[in-house]
Amino acid sequence: MRFVTLIAALTFALPAAAQVTSVLKIHSNYTAEELLSPCQEADNDARWGQAAEVECEQYIIGYVDALEATGAVGAEAGICLPDQNAADEVRWAFMRWVHGDYSRRTKMLAAEAVLATLTDSFPCN
Repeated sequence: MRFVTLIAALTFALPAAAQVTSVLKIHSNYTAEELLSPCQEADNDARWGQAAEVECEQYIIGYVDALEATGAVGAEAGICLPDQNAADEVRWAFMRWVHGDYSRRTKMLAAEAVLATLTDSFPCN
């Protein structure tokens, strides 16, 4: 009971500006350039490449899972992912897409860049 009281007291003691009132206000400033780094290191660094690949692909998998959960992937949405090795295929497509206009695209938010990659690279036929 003390723990619950402590949590309640701390919650009300926080300044109003620090409290999140909507999930829509939570976002990341993670850029395409920051995501590109581990995606590239996955192939360039023999020692740490596997860890970098996991970092890159876990971001991509989480993003794609969120899109799938909201119905933003599939024939209706116009994005059809490969049946096999999708995380690696999207990783490679992302790197190619960013390098297509490097100076502009590296400054984008990673989420926007991944969505643009999916739209451009995996259209439904």
